[in-house]
Amino acid sequence: MTDSSLNISEADQLAQECAKHMYENDAAAQALGIKLVQVLCGSSILVMTVKGFMLNGHKTCHGGKIFSLADTAFAYACNSQNQAAVALSCTIDFVNPAFEGDTLTATAEELHQGGRSGVYQIKVTNQKQQLIAIFKGNSARIKRSVLPEENVLIKEK
Repeated sequence: MTDSSLNISEADQLAQECAKHMYENDAAAQALGIKLVQVLCGSSILVMTVKGFMLNGHKTCHGGKIFSLADTAFAYACNSQNQAAVALSCTIDFVNPAFEGDTLTATAEELHQGGRSGVYQIKVTNQKQQLIAIFKGNSARIKRSVLPEENVLIKEK
């Protein structure tokens, strides 16, 4: 968890700085057209519009593209405290198909963050609020900061 001396607005400001830095270097998210809607401490909301190149042979959104959206939301949530983290394991349940033109929203929520490991749940919905997928990710912190030291606005104590 974040240092208890940080109030929520400071923690959220740090999360937004981490997200900005990550997105500037996130070629995969940019290539898929994933946009950040909101990143707060331990959570994120990202959106992606399903394009023709994302369709599988059934003319529905390829599961790998949905997984990528959910995994990206997971990454922004679990790196929001300026402690770099990577996926340790992930699972996804596909509940409904997504189609070309759908706007998918991935909402990531921290369920647990311990010293080195975290558990996050990401729900992917479409523009009709239909549940498309449920993703669970386990993260592992890798003993470095997300932000380069000179960019950290709020020094962790």
